[in-house]
Amino acid sequence: MEKDQYRPETNAIRIQTEKTWQMEHSTPLFLTSSFTYDNAEEMRATFADETDNNIYSRFSNPNVDEFVRKVCSLELAEDGYATASGMSAIFASFMALMKAGDHLLSASSIFGSTHTIITKFLPKWGIDYTYFDINKPETVEALIKPNTKMMFVETPSNPGLEIVDISLLAKICDKHGVILNVDNCFASPVLQKPIALGAHIVTHSATKWMDGQGRVLGGVVVGRKDLIKEIHTFCRSTGPAMSPFNAWVLSKSLETLHIRMARHCESALALAKALEGNPLLQWVKYPMLASHPQHEIAKAQMTAGGGIVCFELKGGLAQGTRFLDALKMLTLTANLGDSRSIASHPASTTHAKLSNEERLKVAITPGMIRISVGLENAQDIIDDINQALEISK
Repeated sequence: MEKDQYRPETNAIRIQTEKTWQMEHSTPLFLTSSFTYDNAEEMRATFADETDNNIYSRFSNPNVDEFVRKVCSLELAEDGYATASGMSAIFASFMALMKAGDHLLSASSIFGSTHTIITKFLPKWGIDYTYFDINKPETVEALIKPNTKMMFVETPSNPGLEIVDISLLAKICDKHGVILNVDNCFASPVLQKPIALGAHIVTHSATKWMDGQGRVLGGVVVGRKDLIKEIHTFCRSTGPAMSPFNAWVLSKSLETLHIRMARHCESALALAKALEGNPLLQWVKYPMLASHPQHEIAKAQMTAGGGIVCFELKGGLAQGTRFLDALKMLTLTANLGDSRSIASHPASTTHAKLSNEERLKVAITPGMIRISVGLENAQDIIDDINQALEISK
């Protein structure tokens, strides 16, 4: 994928599919399953990979290609491939780059569905795994085996906002010939660029901040060209393709990503500061609070703290239920990264498949609440949470 000439935030706006004869200003929708050829030789050459012509929207599509080019520019990546959802992007990054007999080293603080893939499905295909504590990066290198092929990490993690030094992990991976796969969903490419810190591939659920309005599903993997080629080969045959319509929506969404993330971060920091010290809470966690355990790492590798704030209710699960029911404005849903603020209870939703012991190991306590801070007036968000805290105590 050739480099684009402007700064990433400009490329997110100006990268565009070549204009049709209609000379449209906004990229049209290419809602087609297949593409045609002028003659048999052109068709033969395309199927032989001698041209860059499109064949079938399961393989490539102009709308999807435009979205991928924008994400590559934002992430400083050589190439990329977009998928139907964030989980299909993670699954493809695993299956295309590992085989039976390989070993995956993963942080234990990961999204519940990723945990299910690693613990339930990878072993079925002969891929072993080991979890490490994201808060103890000094233990990671000793866990690498001769057959370790990949290291996987979320930073900040979902939902506990745990952070690890990406450059430290990258050095370890380079030393041992291991692929470093970073899920950058929570930070978004606006706030953190793992490839610049040494990661080899980066995965995203584009459903979250990239879309930003809770409309469509999407995933994307970007990174080193040789690795993306393997992922593309896997995906074109197995079929987790992003739809042209979703790609069109996401490509337009990226045009406002920098502006939206600035507002999300500003309001999230205001909320975290307003809640810190509240006598009804055990703790408040946000990367840009000095009280965050990895605050210094966050300042070094992120430009802002993101749009997620977590806190622990002193009354545990019972108070958590009362708190959620007392909210008047915030939405109750398992999604995040929306223009509308969202409250969720990870222990009973996104991480319900984990045992109590597994949840506690990754700091998911019974009273933990995850707030995805939206674009409403920050004081309205703070007021709604405060009134719900008072009612639920």
